Amino acid sequence: MNIRSRLGTRKFYSRVLSIAIPMMLQNGLTNFVNLLDNLMIGRVGTTSISGVAIANQLIFVYYLLIFGATAGVGIFTAQYYGNGDDEGVRFTFRFKIIANLILAVASIAIFAFFSPWLIEQFLQGEGSPEDAAETLVIGVNYMKIILISLIPIGLSSAYSGTLRDTGHTRVPMIAAFAAISVNLVGNALLIYGLFGLPRLGANGAAVATVISRFVELGVLVIYTGTHSGTHAFIKGAFRGFFIPAGLVRQFILKSLPLMANETLWSVGMTVQNQCYSYRSLDAVAAINIETTIYNLFNVAFVAMGEAIGIIVGQQLGAGEIEKGKDTAVKMRDFTVFLGLVFGLLLVAISPFFPRLYKTTDAVKFMAMTFIIIVGIYMPAMSYTHASYFIIRAGGNTFITFLFDSCFVWVIAVPLAYVLSRYTAVSVQMLMILVMGTEFIKCIIGGVMVKSGMWAKNIVS
Repeated sequence: MNIRSRLGTRKFYSRVLSIAIPMMLQNGLTNFVNLLDNLMIGRVGTTSISGVAIANQLIFVYYLLIFGATAGVGIFTAQYYGNGDDEGVRFTFRFKIIANLILAVASIAIFAFFSPWLIEQFLQGEGSPEDAAETLVIGVNYMKIILISLIPIGLSSAYSGTLRDTGHTRVPMIAAFAAISVNLVGNALLIYGLFGLPRLGANGAAVATVISRFVELGVLVIYTGTHSGTHAFIKGAFRGFFIPAGLVRQFILKSLPLMANETLWSVGMTVQNQCYSYRSLDAVAAINIETTIYNLFNVAFVAMGEAIGIIVGQQLGAGEIEKGKDTAVKMRDFTVFLGLVFGLLLVAISPFFPRLYKTTDAVKFMAMTFIIIVGIYMPAMSYTHASYFIIRAGGNTFITFLFDSCFVWVIAVPLAYVLSRYTAVSVQMLMILVMGTEFIKCIIGGVMVKSGMWAKNIVS
């Protein structure tokens, strides 16, 4: 395939961007408020940054678990919608509601009992014992409050995931914007105790987040319920929760590998971060600063990955197999281009962003170097991210499990562990070497996508 044939038409990119841009805006707004939230907490002090960062790293596992459950069934949602099957979409929506509620309750129970021990695992590196003890208290208290938000997060994911899988990405963006607005105002009021309200510090950020999650759910429920003509899946969705047993088995078989993948991948990322923190307690705060700005700049390729799943999934569901293959390659190339652009921007701002935090010069310098490293690697991460969603669009969830989380645990995590425990390399070199394994993943993803073995219709 020559370069010209890999470029889409203006109509092609218009459709891609019409789906991707609302998701970019939603993710961008969410991460921008997370950035402001992080900066507000960062003005309180380094221990507050670290305590909240560790708690959010653990909650991140839950986010990805929910994402895996929703996305696994979402493969069917996109293909049912492409096939014009409203009843099939309705069954997938019911399954998401039930599965996400079960996962939310289980996660609340686990974190309620084990969060002190889990947070303590990040506080084993070199540093002040007093700072470590204060960080532990802040993290545990933050976690106790934030657990209330897990149920509305699960329900919102079921609604927004179904809307996005059917190509309606604007409403989830609006719901997220409403939640963001509430969260931002709540942070300002409760972290610093403005207008006579109590000064709650990190706990104030948790309270604001909980309130914002209920607002987001309310917007999604009200809109979808009052627009049943456009979103036919909601008609009778709660009139009993019947799902044919055969479909339940299919949904579970596709969802379990993705749930396992997202869980193992997120735990793998958590272990990698723990390996970085093993070098120094400063790495906890520095990684939090780097992750905050990175999440704001990666919205383009993250949204493009979801757009690939939606557009290619609908084409496969409609039986347009060759068209789906062609679309996948063009969208992947566009994703890498966006990754290159945003990676360069990330490197450009790396000397300035850490200065916004009230922390030590050592933490600021470490954060700057981390930002440069992830900016350089962003095109490679864009490539593997797009490849993951291409393979997943045809329902090959077991293959994506091997491609994603197995790679992390077989290659990246052992490398991080050995280098952090048995060598004297700096934490920056440790990150460079561990993230360098992304190029191996690029080769594997390229071969798998080119083979075309992923391109299947699973709803005919």
